[in-house]
Amino acid sequence: MSPTAEEAKVTFDAFVTTRGPTLLRTAFLLTRDWGKAEDLLQTALAKAYPRWKQIEEFPEPYVRRILVTSYATWWRRRWRHELPSGDFWDGERLPAVEDFAERYATRALVLRLIGELSPAQQAVVVLRYYEGLSVAETAYCLNRSVDTVKTQSSRALAKLRAHPELLKAFTGAAS
Repeated sequence: MSPTAEEAKVTFDAFVTTRGPTLLRTAFLLTRDWGKAEDLLQTALAKAYPRWKQIEEFPEPYVRRILVTSYATWWRRRWRHELPSGDFWDGERLPAVEDFAERYATRALVLRLIGELSPAQQAVVVLRYYEGLSVAETAYCLNRSVDTVKTQSSRALAKLRAHPELLKAFTGAAS
């Protein structure tokens, strides 16, 4: 028996509530920008909702695939979304905040270096190593063969391992 529209909406809302933060993290790791990540996730969920009755048993792989393909489409178009048109700061003194520079320096370096990989390699690294998907799950999300995922993963990791800034950050010396 097929779920009613109201039941489908309830299960969709529950999915977004429970899996949304994880999917948003995936979108952030692809875009490296929280605003763009929110837009990407919203786009993916908007594309998934009309097909919800067909995918509701196993929606997460389907939504992840939409995330990755939408990101790839945005990257190909080099769409940069909205641009700021003015200053946010109104001239008042800003409150003091804790300095997190050292605490997050390595994380920022890794994210920047991931951004230097090809879009296909970025997607593989994010899905395999940040999201913990298997090779087969990653292949499904990217609509690629398992061998292609293994090759992209190997090349991406080799490029990251050889990067002098990363070597210096982890060993203390560039070599």
